[in-house]
Amino acid sequence: MSYKRTLGRLGLALVGGALAVGALLVAIRARADDTAARLLDALRREQAESTTNDAGSTDPTDISDLPAPVRRYLERVLPDEYPDVQSGRLRQTGEFRLGDADSPWKPMTATQHYTVDPPGFVWDARIDLAPFLPVRVVDAFVGGAGTLKAKLLSAVTVADAPPSPELDEGELSRHLAEMAWFPTAFLPGHGVRWEPRDDRSARATLDYRGSTATVVCHFDENDELVRVTADRWRETGDGEYERCPWTGQFRDYREVGGIRVPTAAEVAWNLPSGDLSYWRATIDEVEYDPLTPMGEESATPSAQNPE
Repeated sequence: MSYKRTLGRLGLALVGGALAVGALLVAIRARADDTAARLLDALRREQAESTTNDAGSTDPTDISDLPAPVRRYLERVLPDEYPDVQSGRLRQTGEFRLGDADSPWKPMTATQHYTVDPPGFVWDARIDLAPFLPVRVVDAFVGGAGTLKAKLLSAVTVADAPPSPELDEGELSRHLAEMAWFPTAFLPGHGVRWEPRDDRSARATLDYRGSTATVVCHFDENDELVRVTADRWRETGDGEYERCPWTGQFRDYREVGGIRVPTAAEVAWNLPSGDLSYWRATIDEVEYDPLTPMGEESATPSAQNPE
């Protein structure tokens, strides 16, 4: 999630107490924002187009050429027979920090949709700045383009990141870093290139429509992916970006449809002044749509409050 500085300006959008909040909420319910729906429709169209193409001769079950820690990880988290996930959904409950390390954490709930081929996601979140003052944030990577929009009470735009190569790359990096929640995307044939580093880490790279994302995956003694590091674009203001070290932490692995995934995570910028954590959450529900031959129904492994 590379949009923390943009959202940090939302404090300026806390409108005065004289605002007729109740009346505005009624109006908002009558004209619901369909931004997320349009983005999800675009993801589904791309997904449908991609499944009509020849996926090539790569055998996704042949992991013999992958770096040793990646092989052990996939053997650890995937069952002997597993669905080749084409899309997934997560429901998150947690907190988001807007501002610097002294800023308070704000309650957050979110639903995130992913697709594997092509890579894409839509993160649709509600962040409660104050009682009765929610901000709707839609962060996405669709068709190779990143977008970030935030609206106070789902009506008043308070953030709208302009298109840029840095935004596109940052969102692709996020997609790659979050594949721990749909690990079949790491298998051969889905576009990820691996480079060995040592016995507990490997570098993953993913290209899509002119953007290239690279992260380093770190595995623990249980062969689980517990940390992802990268140099990612961070907005500095006025549409300017700088590369900055970034870390995502994963923990509390549990099984969902036989696949082991983390059910808690936290992300932070690693600044010269110290680590700045800005998102932390638990995963309350996971659903998968596996790939199936055309015309066949697909079962949807899912778990609510994964155990």
